[in-house]
Amino acid sequence: MVSRVRVWLNRTYAENVFFMDQLRRNPSDRAVEIHATHGDADSPVLAAADTAELEPEGLSPAAYVEFALDQCARRGIDVFVPRLHQAAVVAHRAEFEAAGTALLAPPPEAVAVFQDKVVAYEAVQAIGVPVPPWWRVRSVDELLAAVEELEAHGHRACFKPASGAGGVGFRMITRAPFSLSHLNGFPSPYVPLDLVVEALRAADEPVDWLVMPRLEQPEVSVDCLTGPDNRVRMAVGRTKNGRRRGFTLHEQWLEPARRIAEGFGLHHLSNIQFRMYGDRPVLMDVNTRPAGGLHQLSLCGINAPWAAVRLALGEDPGEVVPPFLGQDYTVVSGPRPLRPVSLPQQQREEDTGPLLPALPAPAGPVETNTAQALPL
Repeated sequence: MVSRVRVWLNRTYAENVFFMDQLRRNPSDRAVEIHATHGDADSPVLAAADTAELEPEGLSPAAYVEFALDQCARRGIDVFVPRLHQAAVVAHRAEFEAAGTALLAPPPEAVAVFQDKVVAYEAVQAIGVPVPPWWRVRSVDELLAAVEELEAHGHRACFKPASGAGGVGFRMITRAPFSLSHLNGFPSPYVPLDLVVEALRAADEPVDWLVMPRLEQPEVSVDCLTGPDNRVRMAVGRTKNGRRRGFTLHEQWLEPARRIAEGFGLHHLSNIQFRMYGDRPVLMDVNTRPAGGLHQLSLCGINAPWAAVRLALGEDPGEVVPPFLGQDYTVVSGPRPLRPVSLPQQQREEDTGPLLPALPAPAGPVETNTAQALPL
């Protein structure tokens, strides 16, 4: 009898319900049971899991590691996919291995390089991967100098936190004064320079931003699967140009992604993003975790989450090559079930009407309506 595999995803993106679906639809005879933890009781990953718990709030990274080790021991976790406090967790890999749990994450040295975008840009530039021009900014004077330099060369300036993920804090700078045009329609990523300067001068502490030119589409997000031997088993690019999405195996995107994954030991799943600066691709960002849109590779006949779990268990999946490239597509939203609320059923029916049957999990690769991972 083939033993089941127990996988744990901690406070992860809502989109990773699809990661979980793919693990269950793996092509082998292995049953997969999924444990999930989250800080939000209404995260859909809790409802999608076989077992689930709310995470305690306010834990330090060290305390979170103790919480994680306890979860692995109590739940019999075979493979842990850490997102929250990834750096602290991977620093204790030996303790997790002693508890019988494999970490589906890179070693601490690799995670450390890509926690800070300035350190990351300097490191990848040193191995020959092109990066855009950038300035680290902590003050008004540094911001104005960077913006003026970029605008003098015909670029629109943008900024984002030097440490961050998922596009949080990204803004594009405009010289247009604040007006009703900024209040019409949906919120915009454009922010007037004078408001940014005013906010910086009023701030109690310095910021830590990366200022750079706005990079152009297409955006290509390369999903990589890399073994502990630093050899890439899978590299497939997901393209984005406005609403249109697709896939690519062109070496102008894959070659620099492999160079980064192999050169820095980005073991297991990573996601390496590029955009255009003029007529050449440059690095935009590196994620040392599975991308929220990883499940879209199922449209190419690849079950990347299962290949990654096999690799974490010491079973080499071999070269993971798409048997075909799926047609261009777009993304739309779809409903997912949530766990029942903690109110008595009678009160819930008084508030909302009779309860309907639970929503079934989608049979195919349902997509979401955003290019980035959904909120945590």
